[in-house]
Amino acid sequence: MSTGTVLMLHQPANATLSSNLTVEVEGLSNTKGQVCFSLFSSGKGFPNSKDDAVNTQCVKVTDKLLEVTFDNLEPKTYAVAVFWDDNEDEELNRNFLGIPTEKFGFSSNPVITTGPPKFGESAILVVGKNTRISIQLRSLL
Repeated sequence: MSTGTVLMLHQPANATLSSNLTVEVEGLSNTKGQVCFSLFSSGKGFPNSKDDAVNTQCVKVTDKLLEVTFDNLEPKTYAVAVFWDDNEDEELNRNFLGIPTEKFGFSSNPVITTGPPKFGESAILVVGKNTRISIQLRSLL
């Protein structure tokens, strides 16, 4: 039985934070590349601006089950954007039409029609000691 990969992502020790968010990524079909995470606390820059994210991290895929925990978060609303970075360039690659060529996903697993979801469509409330979510990777091609 495979145990998967678990990684703890830490915030600065001087911050007054108390909640943990564990994100499970579903839809990995092999162990190639890495999965990149961006955690946002507002709609500013969501989902593409790493500079506006509270935390960003890329984690090497070592198993088809991947879990990451963001710890010591302030209890409030967040949204998570992830993508499976097959070629490890830390960018969501796109074709000439702008359509992603790598799998991606968002917290709350919103329906994707045209363009990325808004922050509110992907928002999750992180409260209490531990919040756990699952993000399903998807492809538009």
